[in-house]
Amino acid sequence: MLTLATDLDALTRFGRALADPIRCRLLLALREAPAYPSDLADVLGISRTRLSNHLACLRDCGLVVTVPEGRRTRYELADPRLGHALDNLRNAVVAVATDRTCIDAEDKGCC
Repeated sequence: MLTLATDLDALTRFGRALADPIRCRLLLALREAPAYPSDLADVLGISRTRLSNHLACLRDCGLVVTVPEGRRTRYELADPRLGHALDNLRNAVVAVATDRTCIDAEDKGCC
């Protein structure tokens, strides 16, 4: 069983990764398939230096890993369950955003 500190650490790392749109796009791209940095930079339309900084953050958060392939390095999600977690989180957020069952939503600008 996980401790509260471990749970908080895991959620904090995941939240840190999701706090930046480029890191979100990286995670979504890697959810589809492992990729090389040069390909990811092209797909995202960012410089390799900028990409490198974001990949380092995702590695530090424990969400992506590197796989050496000869002289190249491929990136992939650290665990396939992260892809499922991203899908579940996105689906939950979309469901909540479209749920207008709160009777005060229009008056309070919430929900």
